[in-house]
Amino acid sequence: MLYSITGKLLEKTADTAVLCAAGVAYEIAIPSTAAGVLPAPGQEATLYTYLSVNMNAKDDVLELYGFTDLLQRKSFKLLISVSGIGPKAALGILSYLTPDSILLAIAAGDHKAFTKCPGVGPKLAQRLVLELKDKAGKVAGFSGSVDAAALGGTAVPEGAGQQAVLALVNLGYSQSQAAAAVAAQDQSLPTGELIRGALKSMASGR
Repeated sequence: MLYSITGKLLEKTADTAVLCAAGVAYEIAIPSTAAGVLPAPGQEATLYTYLSVNMNAKDDVLELYGFTDLLQRKSFKLLISVSGIGPKAALGILSYLTPDSILLAIAAGDHKAFTKCPGVGPKLAQRLVLELKDKAGKVAGFSGSVDAAALGGTAVPEGAGQQAVLALVNLGYSQSQAAAAVAAQDQSLPTGELIRGALKSMASGR
């Protein structure tokens, strides 16, 4: 499996990059968010890759997808693990949503966030949230649990509260900040409301 390709960037568009490495030019499909991160053509660039083999085509088709960081590639692999989400649909989602936004939408049960992405209807969006709910922490590179010892004694919310803490940690808050802010909310609220309430309280300094 190709882990990554580093070489001279020959050209790039909103959805494609061409990298030349060791005399071989690779045409790689990319999310539009990656195009803005890549350097200008003529400079060296690195893309973390995923090789897709379409066995359903008349002839086996190899398609190469590339990402500017490992977190984006990990998000891509999790998205295509959902029934009905193929590589192109996953690439479309990553063109509209960052890995952070994906985790927040899943944690909050906000399937509507995904319907804004091309090729994702309401039913598919609901299935995506349902199937990835327990994997949300993995999207961010976390184990899916919050270490109470790391919080200096702060009580760790469970269920929806823990999902909210993980989402906030992924957004850049420390575990102690996130846990304290979530714990101060009404624990009967759903994950999305807990996240919004915690963000509001931290923004106001309470």
